[in-house]
Amino acid sequence: MARKWYDSHITRITPASSTTRRFWLAVPEEEGFPFRAGQFITMDLPIGEKRLDRWRSYSIASPPATAAEGIELCIVHLNGGRATQYLFEEAEVGTPIRFKGPEGVFTLPEEISHELVFVCTGTGVAPFRSMIHDLVSRGPLQQPIHLIFGTRYAEGLLYRDEFAALAQSQPLFSYSVALSREEDIDPAAFSFPVHRGYVHQVYTQHYGTPNPNRRFYLCGWSNMIDEARQHLTENLGYEPQQVIYELYG
Repeated sequence: MARKWYDSHITRITPASSTTRRFWLAVPEEEGFPFRAGQFITMDLPIGEKRLDRWRSYSIASPPATAAEGIELCIVHLNGGRATQYLFEEAEVGTPIRFKGPEGVFTLPEEISHELVFVCTGTGVAPFRSMIHDLVSRGPLQQPIHLIFGTRYAEGLLYRDEFAALAQSQPLFSYSVALSREEDIDPAAFSFPVHRGYVHQVYTQHYGTPNPNRRFYLCGWSNMIDEARQHLTENLGYEPQQVIYELYG
């Protein structure tokens, strides 16, 4: 089924890190924009003649409950990328953005009866932010959720204060970070566990023993996804159906 196209405009842009920005899009109120946490939209940007040159897809970082106020995207600048060059150097508040959606099946089931482990790198955190806030908005969490976020340096911790606050207020939510290139890590500077290395070390430490009542959701660059899938199933003994993923490149 063909997805509907929407005419929106940018209402706000704020930096999330030195290479990442948060963009808010307003959708016409009379139409609304229903979606499920974890889905994405596809923009038609003025950066080429052919469809494949113009279309770019981004996960929605905001929860469905706030869709009436607009939707949020978290986008990293890619060197040589025409889409992010346009969004970072030309687009501004008021710029019209045409997009279609929602699309994607990287979503949670309506009834959650298992422990959730979210593993991500960089802007792969966007769908998980939507999912987490969606679940919290429904009431007290019923199942444990562990967000494991990997990035190179502490400066790149997207939504850091937000997730730290959730870990304090939600007993069943935990937040861990892996910094792959940060040389000097002072644990006292963080209110959550920080590891020197990669996300694989973190989930191995916490979930080295298989549990059929656990599901891993992976989102990020393909090399992280490939390694995590292989490690979880071949080395740690999880079943393939316990590992759900979304590739970012």
